[in-house]
Amino acid sequence: MRHVLALMKKEFLQLQRDPRLIGYIIMAPVVLLILFGLALKLEPENVKMAYVDRDQSMFSELIKTNIWNEGYFQLYEVADEAAIIRDIRDGRARAGLYIDGNFSAELTDNKQPTVHMYVDGTMPSLATAMDNKKAAITDDKVSSQMYFLEPDSENITIAPEPFLLDMQILFNPEKRETWFFLPGVIGVLIMQVALILTGTAIVREKENNTLEQLIVSPITRIEFILGKILPYVLIAFADFYFILALGWLLFDLPMPASHMSLFGLGLVYVSGLIALGLVISTLSQTQQQAIFLSIFVLIPSILLSGFIFPIEAMPTYIQPVAYLLPFTYFVEIIRGLLIKGSDLAVLVPAYAALAGFAAVFIAISIIRFRKTLG
Repeated sequence: MRHVLALMKKEFLQLQRDPRLIGYIIMAPVVLLILFGLALKLEPENVKMAYVDRDQSMFSELIKTNIWNEGYFQLYEVADEAAIIRDIRDGRARAGLYIDGNFSAELTDNKQPTVHMYVDGTMPSLATAMDNKKAAITDDKVSSQMYFLEPDSENITIAPEPFLLDMQILFNPEKRETWFFLPGVIGVLIMQVALILTGTAIVREKENNTLEQLIVSPITRIEFILGKILPYVLIAFADFYFILALGWLLFDLPMPASHMSLFGLGLVYVSGLIALGLVISTLSQTQQQAIFLSIFVLIPSILLSGFIFPIEAMPTYIQPVAYLLPFTYFVEIIRGLLIKGSDLAVLVPAYAALAGFAAVFIAISIIRFRKTLG
């Protein structure tokens, strides 16, 4: 037991010599706990809903007013039904509502007209929440007011279910869970590999005392950074396609409309992560610190990127954090390519964001690297 206590004392003394790591251990959980406590909600708010009202009657207005009063949806009008689906595919809306021009005529004839509702099926929590919220369209507050007056006849009350609601889950009508999660899981796995591999790269050189040899060599800072980045870019890029191949083979993931677009995604995403890992390596004094910082990036990326929880569910003052994470744009692009079949033009801003992250992280790595042991 005495030997065990001596070893424990030794470990605590080693930790005491690394105040930066102690700070990470104390502060990181506090920051993450506060951030997630404020940000994470399973049910989104102010979901954008594109609508078309061909009827423009009192009855259709009742439906829209009740949806608006629920406070769950933000309605905006588009030209036609095709525009609803296009806006959902492009990410401008999460849901859609279409009311046909014959709605009120069929309603007054007790023919139970159909109201069409569309839901973005690429996000599981959103699809589930929308399933629960569809009652806002058909509840008693709406149906009980659907009657009309004729000057020469008595009031005629519409049937208890005056109209039907047809809800369509777009892009994943069967609600396959693998289609929900696997595209994002691919990005998480690549992030883990890339950050840990490169996060310890420079630190390992320091700890093994091999950085001295590089310092006395004629290598420049840019050459050093590129030499550190490129091997890991190739490894992570190969891993990206290996994991994708397993997804196609084992879980029947959809194929992208353009393999070149998928190749471009892998290239900019992997390059950005490798560069970020190198930034972490330049900020760290030990491999423990590097791994801890990598985890500190990984966890918020999973929970705040829209991968599991909708960004719309977060408070407005937290949402900007999501757009500072490369993984947010990866999720948008890979779901667009594999699940939604989005046009490349719609995804160009997300590609540009990933490329921008890569350029910024590489620049920071070059600036921070010093050809000195100190």
